[in-house]
Order: sequence, then structure tokens, then C-alpha cells
Amino acid sequence: MEEATILTMVKQAEKVNEFLKPFIIDEEKSAKIKAIFEQELELGLKHGLKGSSLQMENTYVMDLTNGKEEGQFLALDLGGTNFRVMLMEMHQGIIEKEQVEYYSVAEETRLGSGDKLFDFLAECIADFVHKNLEKGHPQMPLGFTFSFPIEQTGLNKGVLVSWTKSFNAAGVVGQDAVKLLNDAIERLRDLNVKVVAILNDTTGTLVKGYYDDKSTGIGLILGTGCNGAYLESAKKVVHWCGDRRDAKEVIIDPEFGAFGDNGCIDFVKTKVDRELDNDSLLPKSFTYEKYFAGKYLGELARLALVQLHQRGLFMSENDKEYKHFLEKDAFTAAMLPQTQVENAYIGEVLKQELNIQNATKDDWAILKHVCNILSQRCAILVAIPLSVFINRMDTKEHVAIAVTGSLYRFHPQLKDLLETHIRKIVPNRSFHTFLSDDGSGKGAGLVAAVAARLSH
Repeated sequence: MEEATILTMVKQAEKVNEFLKPFIIDEEKSAKIKAIFEQELELGLKHGLKGSSLQMENTYVMDLTNGKEEGQFLALDLGGTNFRVMLMEMHQGIIEKEQVEYYSVAEETRLGSGDKLFDFLAECIADFVHKNLEKGHPQMPLGFTFSFPIEQTGLNKGVLVSWTKSFNAAGVVGQDAVKLLNDAIERLRDLNVKVVAILNDTTGTLVKGYYDDKSTGIGLILGTGCNGAYLESAKKVVHWCGDRRDAKEVIIDPEFGAFGDNGCIDFVKTKVDRELDNDSLLPKSFTYEKYFAGKYLGELARLALVQLHQRGLFMSENDKEYKHFLEKDAFTAAMLPQTQVENAYIGEVLKQELNIQNATKDDWAILKHVCNILSQRCAILVAIPLSVFINRMDTKEHVAIAVTGSLYRFHPQLKDLLETHIRKIVPNRSFHTFLSDDGSGKGAGLVAAVAARLSH
């Protein structure tokens, strides 16, 4: 190879690395983010939603399964257009039988009156109960996974802060979702069901993780979005409504996807991050998860590659095929893990999906490098809050982290990267991560079972 060609390639590599440098979270930057996260966490524990960019919520889940749960329990898992009702049968704390049915909420119901929406939910519960339980059954406790921002004042009290996704039913914001559903159930008269707990899918993941592994202290969702919940010492929680009932621990839901909404970690933002945020549905909100969550990771890679092309560093001689990268979300988070598979020729993997036939090996190498940098950043930024949670659980010898979500499940290196970076931050603590699915369904049923046990 001619010396001039080699020199050109070296210079190109230097320019690519210089462009990507702001994406790299070094030890100094990591320590700074961790310190700010700890400050925001303390503010949230004292003041709740109003005190911190972490939308901290006390879940009032003060106990977990202990092997004494007996009976049948219902779960309603509402997080989008499609939802489900589940029946779990437990004996000596073990789920022995489960039945589930799926339902859909029509647009006119999602956007209509609140009463109409909750009446529909109650009717679906009734349909499920009449199919799966005999007449004359005892009152059935129900755990309600309600995956929308709520402010909790008790295990069975959750006031809707705002609708998200495709829901905007009138008259619900500012109201207790548990009361609205119980009122709708009572209007049916022949439905012997009572909502005993409200939670989100992150809390459910921790509860289900604890059912799987009794060393679990953290639940993590790492998929389209990201959030974590952890077991906190009850005496450290200032923001508490009502009786603590001698609680030793309680699940706290920090909603750390919103970490930085107040600008406290803007030093992390690159030009690409700012472009993505400005073009998002809700600019300057859910700041932290926009750096790495599955909904944004592929688009971050695409925007970085577009800027590299503009600098003449990526597909500079192939404008015709490069234009595939100009369409928003053309490169997806599902494609990104394919670039990280060992010994795979990335060109063959992605040619079909991107419809690019003539990119050079250098172009594919740059694409892979960009995806690797973003994967590393993802792992570090998720490791930081998890490490803080682990440190707060100083009475536990080992902390298991229950994880659900497509990014964790399908990215071939993310589990190892995540554990590596946690180990760097808390080298003297013992932990592991593991896949624990269906926190939003079984987790809600398990919380209902625990609530029923405690009430007896």
C-alpha cells in the first residue's frame, strides 16, 4: 500500500476519533455524573417529585414475597393500546398456575372521558373473571400496573401526573387511578374484585426479580426506555405519607430516565445529543434515557454518521447510497447490536436492511466503531445509578439486579459491559445482573398477593 494512502487513512481515523471524543465518558466525567446523581437522589428522597430532576416516587411496597402467599390474585397490566388481565394461583409462595387474556383500548376510549376508560377496563376485568372463576368466588385482590407518571401517597393510592403515549382521557389527571378503577368495578355490582395496589413496570420487575432470586435489590428496565427501582432503608425516606408500619425497607422508584432534565448534567451532551433532543417529541425531558435507551440509540448512531459524512469521513464517495441514512430512524437500535457480533462481517449483516451495496470496508469499520462507542456510553451511564443503588444497600452482602428489556436481552455485549463498569465504580461490592421478564404482569399479581397476606 502506498505511503500516501496509509497516511490518508491514519488522518481519517484521527479525525473520526476526534469527532467521537465527546461521546466518551472517562473516569473523571463518570465520577462527576455519579456525584450529581447522588445529590439529586437525596433531594428526591426528601421532597419527592417536586425536589429533583429524578422524578422520585415512594412506591409504599414495604414487603416482598416470603413463601406464605396463598390463594388467587389478579393483575391488570395497562401500559399502552394493548393490555392484559392475569390470574395467578399461589401455594406456599409459589406460582402454580396462571391464566392471561389480552384486550385492546380503542382510540375513542383512550381519548374520551375518564369514566368511559375506567368503565371499559372494569368490563374487561369482568369478562376475564366470568371466564376463569366460578360464581361465588371470594373477593379477588388485584394489582394494577399503571405505566404512567403517578404521585403515590400509599400502596393503593396513585394520582395521575400526566398522560403519556397515546392516552389522553379527560378528567383523570390529578385523580387517584385506583379509586377510579374501584369505582368503575363497583358500578358493575356483580364484580367481586378490589384493587389493592398500584405500581409501574419497574417496581414490578424488582418484585418479580425477588421472587426469582431472593438476593434481588434492584429492578431495571433497559429497552425502549430505561428506569430502575431499588430497595431503600425506610428510615432514609423523608417523603412519606401515612403510617410507616415499622417498615424496614421500601421500594423507591427514581424514574432516572428524567435525570438531568434540570440541566445538571448538560456537560454530557454532544452536538448529536442536542440535535436528537431538539427533534424529539418532548425536548428537554427524559434527558438521561435519550443518551442510550433503545428508542434513541439507533438514531444517535445515524445522526453521528450523518455528521461524519458531512466532514467527508463516512461514505464520502457514495452519496447515492448514503442518502438512506438521511431518513429519521433509518438506522434502528435493533440494527446496532448486529454491529457488535464477534467475527461478523458487518457489511453482509446490514446490506439488506440498509439497502447499501457498495460501502467500503472502512465505512463499515467506522459504523461499527460508532456503535461500539455508543454501546460503551450506554453501559457506563446505566452503571452509574445502579452503582449508587448498590452502595446504598450497605447491609446486603450481595445484590442481584433483575433486568428486563430488549436492549439488555438482544445486545450481545451489553450485559458484560454493564457489569464491567459497575465493578469499576463499586469494586468492593458483590452483585450480578440477570434477566427477569414479566414484572408488569406477574409483578403486579405478586404485590397483590403480598398485600393480601399483610392484610390478614
